[in-house]
Amino acid sequence: MTDASKLVTETRTAFGKGAARKLRALGKIPAVLYGHGTEPKHLTLNAHDVFMLVRRSNAIFDLEIEGSSQLALVKDIQRNPVLEGSRAIEHLDLVIVKRGEKVVVDVPIHVEGESAPGTITNLEATSISIDVDAMNIPNNLVVSIEGLEEGAHILAGGIELPEGATLLTDPEALIIGIMVPAAPQDEDEGAAATGSGASGEASDDSASAE
Repeated sequence: MTDASKLVTETRTAFGKGAARKLRALGKIPAVLYGHGTEPKHLTLNAHDVFMLVRRSNAIFDLEIEGSSQLALVKDIQRNPVLEGSRAIEHLDLVIVKRGEKVVVDVPIHVEGESAPGTITNLEATSISIDVDAMNIPNNLVVSIEGLEEGAHILAGGIELPEGATLLTDPEALIIGIMVPAAPQDEDEGAAATGSGASGEASDDSASAE
């Protein structure tokens, strides 16, 4: 079950890049809340609180807006690639959710275990898309590769989902493949092959000179 983290908000009345910079300098983040046919609400949130809470994917917030409570799902996070920590978060898009309704989210894949000795694991997709109860969004979907041999593969349709969730990704989509890495070419063999080729060319030149 997803826990909705409580956040106190303030209504935002000033807009534009300059206003956003001033907010961030005060340790706040601009955000917009929309959905369910309502007019978008422009809010500000505490930057440190948001940074701590969005470390998990698809975070649900219980927003306090002018004395009222509203559940919201983090839909998009705009970050500054140059900055770090809470300062890197520049804007949030939040969508209204209600208890009992389903939402479409991309859930990260978490690989556990080790495949057979001598093999490597190729993670072909880092997440899959599911339709799930808004209050039952998993942090990640665990996939075990323990002991899998070369040639084994895991498809999206083979991943266990939360109860009541529906897979939206193509069930035949390859998520994980197990393979043996190609052996590196021996340097001595490569040098020998090169020397052999050079010798052959020299013989041809000699024959031509005669």
